[in-house]
This record gives sequence, C-alpha cells and structure tokens, in this order.
Amino acid sequence: MKNLVKSVIIALYFGFLMVEPTHGQDLLDFLEVSQQEDEGMILPQYDYEYIPDFTYDQVKARIEAMDTEMPFELNETIFSFIHYFTVRNRGYARMILERKDTYLPLFEEALARHNMPDDIKYLAIIESGLNPRARSRVGAMGLWQFMPATGREYKLYVNSHMDDRMDPELATEAALKYLKALHRMFGDWELALAAYNCGPGNVRKAIRRSGGKHNFWQIYNYLPRETRSYIPQFQAFMYVLRYADEHNIVLEEPAFPMAYDKVKLDNTLDLEHFAQLSGICIEDLEELNPSILKRQIPQSHKHYALRIPKVKATFLAENKDWIMDSLNVKMDQLLAQQVEPYRETAAESTNRIIYRVRPGDALGSIAQRHNTTVANIKQWNSLHSNLIKVGQNLTIYTQNPALGTTLVSNSDAEGNAKVYTVQPGDSLWLISRKMEGVTIEQLKKLNNLNNNQIKPGQKLIIG
Repeated sequence: MKNLVKSVIIALYFGFLMVEPTHGQDLLDFLEVSQQEDEGMILPQYDYEYIPDFTYDQVKARIEAMDTEMPFELNETIFSFIHYFTVRNRGYARMILERKDTYLPLFEEALARHNMPDDIKYLAIIESGLNPRARSRVGAMGLWQFMPATGREYKLYVNSHMDDRMDPELATEAALKYLKALHRMFGDWELALAAYNCGPGNVRKAIRRSGGKHNFWQIYNYLPRETRSYIPQFQAFMYVLRYADEHNIVLEEPAFPMAYDKVKLDNTLDLEHFAQLSGICIEDLEELNPSILKRQIPQSHKHYALRIPKVKATFLAENKDWIMDSLNVKMDQLLAQQVEPYRETAAESTNRIIYRVRPGDALGSIAQRHNTTVANIKQWNSLHSNLIKVGQNLTIYTQNPALGTTLVSNSDAEGNAKVYTVQPGDSLWLISRKMEGVTIEQLKKLNNLNNNQIKPGQKLIIG
C-alpha cells in the first residue's frame, strides 16, 4: 500500500513539472494580449443626458426620508414640477448646481443666525435663479427680488451708482427679516412664503374667501395664479437638489466659487482705477460686487466693504498706503469732473513740441527723455491718470522748469527749509518717491497734515 501511494505521488510530481512550462507560457501570452488591449482600449464616456425613470411612489418615499423643518407632503402638482425640473428642463437644474455653492452657504449661515428653517434657502432659486443681477418685468431686483419700496423699508437703497438689492449679503439679511415678519403675521411658513410672492394683502384675501382656512393648500384656489405655482416649485427644488444624483443631474465640469476677502476703503472709489493699481481683474471685482452699477462707489456708500479675490488680499494689505494715496488723487479729479485745459504763456509757445507716443512708452520715460516731470506732462495735456495710448499726441514744453525748480529756499522764520510746490496730479506718495529719503508720514508731520489730501499750488515743507 505504501509503495502504491509513493508511486502516485511521484507520478503527480512529474506530471506537474511537465505541465508547468506550458502554463507559464500561456500566462505570458495572456499578459501580452491584455497589455495590447489596454493600449487600444477606449474608456467609457459618462452619459450626462441619460434620464433615469422614476415613479410617484419612489419620489414620495424619498420625500418622507427627507430631514426638513418645512411642511412638505407630495401631491400631483408638486410631482409635476419635480418631473419638469428633472426631465423637461434639466438645463435649469444644472445651472442651479453651478451657482449653489456661491450663494447657498451664505443663506445657510444667515438662516441659522435667525433661527429659521434651513430649506428657506431654496426660495432664492425660484425668485432669481441665484442670479444677483436678475430683474423682473415689474422692476424687482437681485437674488431676493425686492421692489424699490419694500427694499427701502429694509434699508436697501438705490441710486445711479449703487443698488443694495443686488448685494448678496444685504439683500439676504433684508429678505430673512421680511420673511420673519410675514411668519409672525400668518403663523405658517408656507403662507409666509406665499405672502413674500404676492403680498400679505392677497394672502389675507385668500384666507377670507376660503372661509378662514390657514393652510396653503386649503386656500390654493383663491391665490393669484403665479403664487399657486410658486410654493410647489419651491418644494420641488427642496427635493431636486437633495436627489440630483438619483436623476443623473450632474455637472460635466465642477464649479468653484471665487474665495474673497473684504476691505473697507472708507472713501469714494473708481473701480477701474482701483483694478489698475491693485492688479485685480475688473471682471472679478464686478462679479464679487454686483451692486456696483457704474464701476464707481459714490459718497453715499463710501463705507461699503469691497469684496476682493482672496489671492490679492495680502498684496493689498502690504500696499494699502500708496494705493489709497493714489486713489485719493484720482477721486479728487473725478469730483472735479474735468481738468481745466492748460494755458500756455507766450514764452512757452516757442518751446512747445508735439510728441507722438510710441510702443513701450510710459509717462515716466517720456518725462525723463525731455528733462521734465510726469506731473508737468499730465498738467500740459489735461490727463487724469498715467495711462497713455500708442499714437496719442502729447504737448511738451522742452524748457519748462523741471522738478528741481519747484524746490525753493524759504527765507521766513522757519529758516532755510526746502519747500515743494504741489503740481496737478501729485500725491504724497508720488512726492515721497521723488524726494529720496522722505516718507509719507514725515511729509504729513512736517506739514501738520491730518490726512493725505493735498491740492495743486500748495506749499509743502520737505526738509
């Protein structure tokens, strides 16, 4: 018996040795074929247009599983709007997905602070599509669609340069205060939302006509037609944004909101000039500050907290002094509305030349080439800023006194102090750059200045 067992074991061992090389070769062949297939393999593409089937009962079960403080019971009206946004108008739902991370966190923080149901954040979707510049046919504006009169009640002011209704933070705060007042009035969130849409007077009228009912669906038939669809659309989006994946409503490219910081300049501001000085894209400033209408912050809003891209916050903090100094000069010019044309003297007329701006030119290099100053060239040509264009003609007086002639000896009781005469376009920062070793703070201290404001013709002690 033992011999039989040994014979079997030996036979199996030699059989394995004979088979192993063939098996090893097959494995190598398999790996080579797999590698060739991988190299030519076409990766599957995601079908963004695929629309999953769903039933009324499936949607009802999902709604029952939702965690919400708002009343929400599915019916055919709400289901029809869910079908509309998940099947017939999926593009609108995708647009909301792109915008939601920019505005919904702001709404969530404000709602939590006011101790209000979190789902009220979806109301702005129905109001404006999360577009801070949205305008209705009757003149309502912003994320929360305030009419001018209602906006004024909640300190949202409008002028030709600013519209607070388009400020996301101010408008959100005003909307929540208004909604809280409506909730106190009706004691029901659905009725409060309905009143936000059609006004409390129409809701009271519907309650009276219904025989005193205080439930949205019980007064549904007595409300204006637009309001009848308003609440069901709101509730549809409560569902859609929670179950977007189940309906294959996804973004082909992720959307990232622009991170920002706030800076208070406490002054009127020309947004284009600020963009030039700070290196911030003007389009980014407009996106972050939709309430600024004409790229200018007027005196009425000088305490406005300007939103700037977060990546520029450090640069602005490090360069705030000279930027603010330059902005003050610019705003003085804007307030004047126009610069008085320079009037040449008879002596200057003989030394006048016309210089045509060439590619690569700057006022500084042109001034140096003609032994004059940037301030002089700006004065002679009524320039508001240092911006010049190729092909532009500049008037230059070749023998006009340069910077050095503005330094005169002062023979009064102050001794032999050096005095600088402020030129049009000058600022304390520009003067400190011209006078090596003199800082803005030293200039202010020497001349008893409380701020950076200076005027052409003013005499400044510089040492």
